[in-house]
This record gives sequence, structure tokens and C-alpha cells, in this order.
Amino acid sequence: MTANRLAVLGSPIQHSQSPALHAVAYAALGLDWNYSAVDVPQAGLGEFLEGCGSDWRGLSLTMPLKRDIVSRLSVRDPLVELTGSANTVLFTTAGLHGFNTDVYGVVRALAEKGIRFVTSVRLVGAGATAASVLVAVASLGATHVHIVSRSLERARAIHDLAETLGLIVRLTGFAPRDWLEAEPDLIVSTLPGGAEIDLELSDEVLQGATFFDVVYDPWPTPLGARFLAAGATVVGGRDMLLYQALGQVRIFAAGFADAELPNEAAVLAAMRAALS
Repeated sequence: MTANRLAVLGSPIQHSQSPALHAVAYAALGLDWNYSAVDVPQAGLGEFLEGCGSDWRGLSLTMPLKRDIVSRLSVRDPLVELTGSANTVLFTTAGLHGFNTDVYGVVRALAEKGIRFVTSVRLVGAGATAASVLVAVASLGATHVHIVSRSLERARAIHDLAETLGLIVRLTGFAPRDWLEAEPDLIVSTLPGGAEIDLELSDEVLQGATFFDVVYDPWPTPLGARFLAAGATVVGGRDMLLYQALGQVRIFAAGFADAELPNEAAVLAAMRAALS
């Protein structure tokens, strides 16, 4: 049986643009594969995996499943081990092989805006995507990170990861006084779409730092709108979505995230057009 079934799993999932991105990519590659979106809550992940037969090739994972899948993997790529999360699963004869293409998505999204080096980063949020962002900015030369989280206890894992990466790290809550420090090069929000943050951001921060929001729906987010109105350089979640999906297509087509696709420029152009 041909392994031609793929899906993105999460809950909620109806907003996902992954099916459109992957459909045009496989069409451009001449592959007759079926990629769908399936609403799978945390409690239903095991049952879903048990129902996957030999016709399944791979899965994309979004919240809240990126961490839950890790314990079910037979093989983990180094970024999964480092971040503790996987957004991609390849079905193999050895079992489930997990990958993290979010790190690649962040690096490429920032590069689209000409950002290839940072030193000081303010990271808002402490979930699975925040871990990928942390690894990405460390690869871009970051030395200092200020992690802002509603739950300091929940953020301990991100704090420990920052130290593992050799970063000088500060962890605080959302109180306005916690933001009174040197202006960062980059501010990254990994909060869910539509989340409101009551922060008194100075004009210097709003105009001086690049702002990156991993959310793509709704866009702009309330925080993103404030930076856009101030004329700041803003990176939206669509670029991250595009490039993490490209990494997934590489994995599903060739088995490796760093294996460039045949005619990749045309594949990427088709995916970008699907987003717009």
C-alpha cells in the first residue's frame, strides 16, 4: 500500500492553513498525496496514532500536541531532544521519527526581514514554540534573553533551556516594572492569537526593536498592531508558517529536513502564493 496520507493534528484546527500549503507543494512535486486537518485533543492523540495504518506517511503537529508526542517517538532528531517538542512526525519501519522544523521556520522568517544576527531578545511566553524560538535566536548570536511569562513556574523549563544554550537569562512576569530595562534588539511573542497584554511600552521600545509574532491568525494581533502603528519592523507568523511547512515537506518527501527539494524555488513560490 502506498503511504500517501498526511495530516495536521491539533485542537482547535479549523483555522489551519497547513492543508493549503502542503497541497500546492505536493502538486508542484508531482506527488499524489492527501493532506488533511484533523481535530485531535490531547486526550485523543494515542487513539489517533493507534488507528494509523500503513497508508500514513506523516503528521504535522500544532498545539497542544507538540510536547505530548515526544514520549511516543521511537527516534528524535537533535532539535526535538533540545526543545522537548516536535511539530513533525514521519512514519518509518523503525517507528515514529520526530522532527522540529519550527526552529528553521523562525530563522528563515527573520532572515526574510534581513535579520541574521541578534544580541538581546525579549521572549514573551513559555510554551513549546517559545523553546524553538529560544534555540533559533541562540543560533543567531543572542547572548541575553529576558523571558516574560504569566506563570514563572511554567517558565522554569524555558529558563533552564536558555542556560543550557549559554544565554544570560532573566525571568519575570508581566508587571510594567519588569519591562524597565535596556531596549532589546528583538521582541518575540509566542502567546496565542488574540491574547491581550496590558503593557505600557515606551516609544523607544515600540519603534526601536524588531517585533516578531508567531501567530498568523488573527493578524495582526493586538500587540502586533501596536508595533505596526509605531512604524516598527514587524515579522508575522505567516513567514514562520511558510518555512516550517517547507521543512516538513522536505521531511515527508526525502526523510531529511536539510535535503533540498527538486525545483524547491518553484515549490516555495507555490506555497507563498497559497498563503496570500
